[in-house]
Amino acid sequence: MATKKYDDLLFEDLQDAEEAAAYLTACYEESEEVFLQGLRKVAEAHGGVAALAKAANLNRESLYRMLSDKGNPRLSSLSAILEKIGLRLEFAPARDKRAA
Repeated sequence: MATKKYDDLLFEDLQDAEEAAAYLTACYEESEEVFLQGLRKVAEAHGGVAALAKAANLNRESLYRMLSDKGNPRLSSLSAILEKIGLRLEFAPARDKRAA
């Protein structure tokens, strides 16, 4: 029985909006750096960073920098990226903040 590599399976999964949303949520909950790495993987699964930059009217080099471990995307750039991937930002109440 042939097996697939983890990266190949992840690439396929991230092409689905529901899977990409869950993946990015988990990445965001981990750390900012992990979120940016995850967003880069989702971008790659949706045609690549260069194609995404063109579709979102962003500079390709700037987008690569934004999605680096030390990146710091503007909210407008992040929204444009997510829109082209087929996702949106969503807010929910913190689960454990009631006791604070």
